[in-house]
Amino acid sequence: MKTGKIVRFEDLVAWQKARQLTQRIYLVTGKGQFAKDYGLRDQIRRASVSIMSNLAEGFERGSQAEFHQFLVIAKGSCAEVRSQLYIAKDVGYLDESTFIDLMSLSTEVSKIIGGLRSSVQKRRDANK
Repeated sequence: MKTGKIVRFEDLVAWQKARQLTQRIYLVTGKGQFAKDYGLRDQIRRASVSIMSNLAEGFERGSQAEFHQFLVIAKGSCAEVRSQLYIAKDVGYLDESTFIDLMSLSTEVSKIIGGLRSSVQKRRDANK
């Protein structure tokens, strides 16, 4: 990624981290008992994909207002992933180390999105 102006959604650190999270979610949910729990497996995968997708779609829409709304949705999907990680841990699909690692990454993604959302909101307010 070049420093300076972000011109593609792929340049967004939030999207890059969300991509890492999604990859990790897919790997973890494709193994053992987790792979057989189709409901939880599919839901946590959809939630992680939603983070990436909403970041990309919101960025490409071109307006600050729409980007902000998609950031709100992406941040909500991060919370959904974290909630589902608790379920996976509670039923024994994740060991403590994997749970902590995925929870840490999903929290990091959420914080990055939150900062980006604040920045977009400030730009929106300045342009009013």
